[in-house]
Amino acid sequence: MHQGFSEIGGSTAPLATVEAAVDRATAALANLQRDDGHWVFELEADATIPAEYVLLRHYLGEPVDAGLEAKIGTYLRRIQSADHHGWGLFHGGAFDVSASVKAYYALKMIGDPVDAPHMASARAAILAVGGAAAVNVFTRIQLALFAAGPWSAVPTMPPELILLPRWFPIHLSKMSYWARTVVVPLLVLGALQPVARNTLGVKVDELYTGEKISPGTKAADPKWLWTHGFNALDRVLKAGNGLWPKKLRARAIKACVDFVLERLNGVDGLGAIYPAMANSVMMFDCLGYAEDHPARAIARESIEKLLVIREDEAYCQPCVSPVWDTALAAHAMLEAGGDDAEARAGRGLDWLRPLQILDVKGDWAEEKPDVRPGGWAFQYNNAHYPDLDDTAVVVMAMDRARTSHDQEAIDRGVEWTVGLQSRDGGWGAFDADNSYHYLNNLPFADHGALLDPPTSDVSARCVSMLAQLGETRDSDRMRAALDFLAKEQMPDGSWFGRWGVNYIYGTWSVLCALNAAGFAPEEPIVAKAVDWLTRIQNTDGGWGEDCESYALDYKGHTPAPSTASQSAWALLGLMAAGAVDSPAVARGIDWLAANQEADGLWGQEIYTGGGFPRVFYLRYHGYPKYFPLWAMARYRNLKRSNTRRVAHGM
Repeated sequence: MHQGFSEIGGSTAPLATVEAAVDRATAALANLQRDDGHWVFELEADATIPAEYVLLRHYLGEPVDAGLEAKIGTYLRRIQSADHHGWGLFHGGAFDVSASVKAYYALKMIGDPVDAPHMASARAAILAVGGAAAVNVFTRIQLALFAAGPWSAVPTMPPELILLPRWFPIHLSKMSYWARTVVVPLLVLGALQPVARNTLGVKVDELYTGEKISPGTKAADPKWLWTHGFNALDRVLKAGNGLWPKKLRARAIKACVDFVLERLNGVDGLGAIYPAMANSVMMFDCLGYAEDHPARAIARESIEKLLVIREDEAYCQPCVSPVWDTALAAHAMLEAGGDDAEARAGRGLDWLRPLQILDVKGDWAEEKPDVRPGGWAFQYNNAHYPDLDDTAVVVMAMDRARTSHDQEAIDRGVEWTVGLQSRDGGWGAFDADNSYHYLNNLPFADHGALLDPPTSDVSARCVSMLAQLGETRDSDRMRAALDFLAKEQMPDGSWFGRWGVNYIYGTWSVLCALNAAGFAPEEPIVAKAVDWLTRIQNTDGGWGEDCESYALDYKGHTPAPSTASQSAWALLGLMAAGAVDSPAVARGIDWLAANQEADGLWGQEIYTGGGFPRVFYLRYHGYPKYFPLWAMARYRNLKRSNTRRVAHGM
């Protein structure tokens, strides 16, 4: 029998109970591994993506798939809020007018009567906040494409933008990868202003109040001068919209098409994200490409691969996450240990190895032309857009499970990562020095997410990778990176989480990096973060944080229900900071043990993934499957060892 740890600050659950929980979770995660070695879990966003999918089919005039539309309708009705009667951006989230207008339009297109109770209540909620005129830019574009809203309400972005020299203040290379791939086909659509086939003739006139609405912004720090300057430029562009020389316009549209064709990415789609993929299909359509044209056909096929179709409902994912899921699941299996788990992690890494991008200089090379490729993308294939986060996580897993044939892959991954370090010492997700913050004042950028600047979480992951591989904290690039992280620490001791919700995610990420870099638990930067994580622990022993923590008027942590993934992050962060014997860790382990479900895993409807703060959030269905296993296995391992120091970068 194994001893319990309550008397020495450990979990009140005996170690044998923790061990059994780890074994059950390991077996359950193993059963979810695909035959070829990889893991991939559903990636769910809000109502906008499935609604846009329905509207895309009707835009193209495709035959109505009544069975599929019925299932999407069931999904949209299920996630409609019973409190505010509209649709939010995450589970239990506040009313969002743009998501609600798209969901309402899709349901009306599917055939829901406008006087049905759920439609009437949604319409009333939409009208109460100003109606369809109050939606964001991307929703205004969607409406304009159906002649259900005016193009005059859409900021003008002429396709000639793609021809501008790189030194020009507004340039595609100065935008993030996701903005770039979404915007380029939109430049063509905005210039040609096609009208959807919409054979059913469905519009949403009833969502307009007739009153003018002043557009808002979700940008974190809008500047009066830039905003007014860009608004004035928009008025000039609108006034001169028909005056562009025809040859120049034709050249610009061709450049947009060439951009898309080069990055079309096969059945994985432009940028491997739904909005860019859908825009590319509509661009090909309005340019007269036949349905069976290879470029249009494969672009259209790529969208179908995002569907999740169940017996009674269906939805469309914004993208897929196989590389991310496989790398993180491999880490969890390596932590769990044992011959079978380690072999399964090895199979996952075998699947990842050939996905390393070694022969394509993607858009990142605009800023760093002398760096050799060597990263991994988030999706099955996205060769022009590998990311630093995935690359660091894959490299750390390969290093941990090191075999002789991994060294070259590790070296190339490290070479690419250090080559994309930004001037301020940090790392963005896809590009170096993508910090042209004035662009978030463009009328087009009301989502406030046009850029990809360095962030604490991605920077921490890169530091973790370098430190795990033996780089000391006194090298020039590590000093710069650690200085960046020190400057990013919040007054309360936490760090912002750009790609996960939110400060719990960021703080876990940085504590792992600081431990790997050799920071002792008593150093103030670490101790302050540990104190914050301990103070925000819920009374039930878990941790939780809402997506509202991204609010522009954030004033500190607001308690939220405990979740499996956030509890695991907090535990992994505390253990990285040397607090494995603390009462907080004991209570957190008890919470995970008590909330493990019959299948050996953990459930979680709450969204803990970040897309764009205040605009777009993600529910990673894999997060409550591998992160809690990872945390419980680490706890068991540290308790059984002669050291309390975590030996890995994550």
